[in-house]
Amino acid sequence: MIPVVDLRAEYLAVKAEIDAAVQRVLESGWYILGKEVAAFEAEFAAWCGVSAAVGVGNGTDALHIALRACGIGPGDEVITVAHTAVATAAAIALTGATPVFVDIDPATYTLDPERLTGAITPRTKAVIPVHLYGHPADLGKILPIAREAGLRVIEDCAQAHGAEWQGKRVGSIGDLACFSFYPTKNLGALGDGGAIVGNDPALLERVRLLREYGWKPENRYISEIEGMNSRLDEMQAAILRVKLAHLDGWNAHRRRLAAVYAAHLPNSVVKPVQRPGCRHVYHLYVIRSPQRDRLREKLRAAGVATGIHYPVPVHQQAAYGHLSPVSLPVTEQAAGEILSLPMHTTLSEEQIERVCVAVSEFGIRAS
Repeated sequence: MIPVVDLRAEYLAVKAEIDAAVQRVLESGWYILGKEVAAFEAEFAAWCGVSAAVGVGNGTDALHIALRACGIGPGDEVITVAHTAVATAAAIALTGATPVFVDIDPATYTLDPERLTGAITPRTKAVIPVHLYGHPADLGKILPIAREAGLRVIEDCAQAHGAEWQGKRVGSIGDLACFSFYPTKNLGALGDGGAIVGNDPALLERVRLLREYGWKPENRYISEIEGMNSRLDEMQAAILRVKLAHLDGWNAHRRRLAAVYAAHLPNSVVKPVQRPGCRHVYHLYVIRSPQRDRLREKLRAAGVATGIHYPVPVHQQAAYGHLSPVSLPVTEQAAGEILSLPMHTTLSEEQIERVCVAVSEFGIRAS
């Protein structure tokens, strides 16, 4: 079976480096917010092209803390998309604010800027564009609308480590940006982890306070504000430092694999696009077919694993049923047609070609 992801193979590819990093931490005797976290924060900030990064426990916490740092709370509204991991909406709800969902661009599956203005109300305080599957949201249109309305822009970069918009890496453009280091991400830990990055010193200082009970380093155990406990640990930071050094090469490999897919997949399926001025990093390689479920079964029988990201839009999930009903036709149609094909750093071009043959054979039989 060709897997959608292969975390064991990725570990084995850099096993010696990771094992050495883990041993270094074990022997240090310091396991929370130490030298490894500080070094990773500096290295990741430089890689993103921002002034600072703050490591936290996971990507959901990153979004939650970023929103709180921007003053978002009960009674506020935050605009985002329903075609995303539920973490985006969960983070908004954790602040006491209300998620407001708008529809997506049918080609990139990211927030449709044409829907943004109509969703803004006097209660709207922020917008979270999600850079989905590795492709940037349309920041060129989203940012001016948000600025005109006085809204904070918090980038959700959980699936877009290294993606670029107009020559800038995502994460360096909004007021703050949030990353997840869940193991399957382009930059994944061997456990949970996240980071908030940005260029605004005041916002970043508030992020640091919120991360650890409102404490300042020089005045521990005294809470300046009501914070929380969300700390990236030394072990994961050390592992992430190893992987960060390989990330540009891994992303380049993903783009090469995507080019093989694009060349060999039949026109019976809709392939991903890369908008002008953008650079895709193919966290996931997502195609579309109106016969998605039949195609998925055919691929399974041919030894190809697939995924669906995501089968039920957030606005249709029971946990968010209390929100005002909304119709998102593009989102809802996409949910019934999308299919994630294998895409990971140890995948070979030969395996991609096998996948393409299986998809092509299905198209021939279906026609």
